Order: sequence, then C-alpha cells, then structure tokens
Amino acid sequence: MFMRRRQAMRWQYIELLVMLCDQLTKCMLHDLLNIQNKIHVLPHLNFTMAHNHGAAFGILAQAGGWQRWFFVAVALVVIAIATIWMQRLKPDDNLTGVGIALITGGALGNLIDRIRFGYVIDFIDFYIGSWHWFTFNIADIAICVGALFIILKSFSTKPN
Repeated sequence: MFMRRRQAMRWQYIELLVMLCDQLTKCMLHDLLNIQNKIHVLPHLNFTMAHNHGAAFGILAQAGGWQRWFFVAVALVVIAIATIWMQRLKPDDNLTGVGIALITGGALGNLIDRIRFGYVIDFIDFYIGSWHWFTFNIADIAICVGALFIILKSFSTKPN
C-alpha cells in the first residue's frame, strides 16, 4: 500500500503544476483585462475576461447563486474520488495516471476560483468569423485532455 501511495505522488506533481499554471495565468491576465477588453493573440484567438458562475459551457450560470456551493461540493467529491483512484493505479498505468492528474489539477484550479470569487475566471476566446466557442481557461484544457487520456486508455487492448 505504501508503494502505491508513493507511486501516486508522482502524479501529484502534475496536479500541482496544472493548478499553478492555471492560477498564475488567471492572475497575470486579470490585471491586464477586464470584462470589456480583449488582447488579440493569434488569428482566431483572443484573451478576454469572463466570469463563469456556472459549470462547463455556462450550465446553471443563471441559477441564482446556489450553484456556487453545489459546484464546490462536486469538485471536492471528484478530487476525492480521483485521489483514491490514483492511489490504486498499477505503477505502469501512466496514461490513466496523467489523465487523472490533469483532471484533478484542473478541478483544483477552478475550485480555488469558485471559493475565492464565487465564479471561475475564463479568458481564452477561440473564434471563427463571428462564431465564438465558450470562453475557457488552462484548468478546462487540462480537464478535457485528462478525460481524453482516460478514454484512450479505455480502448487499450493491453490487459491491466
């Protein structure tokens, strides 16, 4: 059991790195942007400040405030389950370990925002013409990539 916990610690460095990158980018851009300003980064990519009171894609954003603590509770449950799952991984299950670490690090980054501000700071604005995707952040990218890694692992033919 001790050995598995030690193996899980290597993934916690990824969690910490994701959470720190997410929080640092939000802090740096918070001072440069406000709700009205945009920074053109590349064709089809702007940085713009957005406050997401809901979940992914703004789900429940207009729910009246109760969703803040609901999403805090959901994040804490996800982080607890992911931590237990990570500790039970086989040492060579790297793709799943990285996937869980990315999801957990992203969840921690967004959780910090939700506790501090009551909303998640989003700033990455991808667009084509006049069509804009939902604004997102580093934590959201990590969560999506982590989920993709876990899905890819589920298609693996190698027995665990």
